[in-house]
Amino acid sequence: KPRILLMGLRRSGKSSIQKVVFHKMSPNETLFLESTNKICREDVSNSSFVNFQIWDFPGQIDFFDPTFDYEMIFRGTGALIFVIDSQDDYMEALARLHLTVTRAYKVNPDINFEIFIHKVDGLSDDHKIETQRDIHQRANDDLADAGLEKIHLSFYLTSIYDHSIFEAFSKVVQKLIPQLPTLENLLNIFISNSGIEKAFLFDVVSKIYIATDSTPVDMQTYELCCDMIDVVIDISCIYGLKDDGTGTPYDKESMAIIKLNNTTVLYLKEVTKFLALVCFVREESFERKGLIDYNFHCFRKAIQEVFEVRMKVVRSRKHQSHLQKNKRPTPNGTPR
Repeated sequence: KPRILLMGLRRSGKSSIQKVVFHKMSPNETLFLESTNKICREDVSNSSFVNFQIWDFPGQIDFFDPTFDYEMIFRGTGALIFVIDSQDDYMEALARLHLTVTRAYKVNPDINFEIFIHKVDGLSDDHKIETQRDIHQRANDDLADAGLEKIHLSFYLTSIYDHSIFEAFSKVVQKLIPQLPTLENLLNIFISNSGIEKAFLFDVVSKIYIATDSTPVDMQTYELCCDMIDVVIDISCIYGLKDDGTGTPYDKESMAIIKLNNTTVLYLKEVTKFLALVCFVREESFERKGLIDYNFHCFRKAIQEVFEVRMKVVRSRKHQSHLQKNKRPTPNGTPR
């Protein structure tokens, strides 16, 4: 599984991010989280696409400590998220960022380096832009001074009190999905043939969107989609379960239509037990719902085929790994 590392100074908000995105914790509850004092690992296996490990590192970790095997950790890493507290003096954080990135890059040049400029909910819009510009400039200047201009850093303004943290995590996870171009192409074909304005393929549990079509993402549109998923799941949990409490709040029958007051329709359909397609459609286009549903049926079938190919590849790799393990000689030199 690809590994995502959450790093940064103490109290920068790493554990809060993980709890809000992957455990549905209320942002206000994170105020009572204790500081992380050891590396916390968690498997995120919601679907065949969203399938990775998150390692939450304590802020005081020392790369020069001989007990810290940074080579082993960085070697299996797909993305390194470094969290910087935008409301604090970030000079120490930038120094730690530079040390972390240079160490990680030497071990694994393929790591995606993602910088979350966090807690921006307490800043004005002008201050946000100025802070991002300053951190971007200083971080890249430090790399240039070390002769490492080829390292690419991606920057995001984030807060757990709005949807910015979910969108930033979506962008990070998408880089770890090799099937992303295929998914985007399928969405482009689907919306162009159905008269749809915008479509997202969501992981229902985390509200991370693993793919969208090639039109630009509008933050307000994304927030409406997230809110729709919350409404559907909450109502299903209350009214969709059986009398004895069994069943699942999200299944192949899950579907929702919400008509907004600006002649736009929000349309949600279940793709797999982990994924939902959420679309923005004009009212006049939604009158051809039969065409949209037919095209959705074709889209869902194509997604299932992509899943099957991925599962075959995974099974093949496991089989190869098993064969190689059995070929290794035993301690006395004879084959297993």
